[in-house]
Amino acid sequence: MNSILKKVREIMRSSLKENLPQVTFNELEEGGMVYYMNGKNGTEFDWYVNEKLSDFMIFYDDKDKLGAAKMRLYNAGDYVLYLYDDHGKNVAKEIKGSLDVSEDEMRVLAVMLTNNADGKKIWDSSIEKTDTDTEPSEKDMAQFIDDAKYYENSIMLKKIMGKLCVVSKMILEDGYKVGFMSRSEPGDDQDSGWMFYAGKEDEEYSNDAGNFALCYVASVTDMDHTVTGYLNYPYGTDLIRVSADKFEKDVGQEKVYMEKWK
Repeated sequence: MNSILKKVREIMRSSLKENLPQVTFNELEEGGMVYYMNGKNGTEFDWYVNEKLSDFMIFYDDKDKLGAAKMRLYNAGDYVLYLYDDHGKNVAKEIKGSLDVSEDEMRVLAVMLTNNADGKKIWDSSIEKTDTDTEPSEKDMAQFIDDAKYYENSIMLKKIMGKLCVVSKMILEDGYKVGFMSRSEPGDDQDSGWMFYAGKEDEEYSNDAGNFALCYVASVTDMDHTVTGYLNYPYGTDLIRVSADKFEKDVGQEKVYMEKWK
């Protein structure tokens, strides 16, 4: 087994033993087996977009099969480990640390997991069932690096999600979905440039700054996921909702399709 995975297994198991001594390994699935949870995003996506490997998990062995431990291992070797008591229903402890590894070593592991787990359609499986002893070839490494181009749009989208936008309180408080969205040049690095309206704000409403709030773009997409596919549109974009799940460029001819999300 790859040396980094051995460290992951040791840290997760020893942390459970030290911090949750009331939990025995007999209560854990396969005696505390560590699983690599690549089934949601896949290794490449997590590496390039989320800057980590897919999560590592140890599960309780009961009917609910909730997590006992979850490690998020980032590209540079830093990690966050969450330990859960009450059979996975409560976060008992959060532990931050760092493995003594280089990002190059982490990338080699990412390539091995991509080829031997994702590539062989082995999803959310024990780390002991995946071949991570065979070093990837130079061709494999080059292919993995070249594949970064496929995630550029997702990387940009994630950056926008973490930036600020201006949102009408008709959306935040009255429950309307976004009916009109407009993007202008951002004022600073924290600004996405996006403004979101319900679509029924009149001039008097719009001229009152108290009717609008600053929030993260991700907060808007949590309420109304239909805007997500348009967030990478360039500055100068004006979009109007024309159906439950579609926006079009606003040319002053369409009527806003109004809908509430709650």
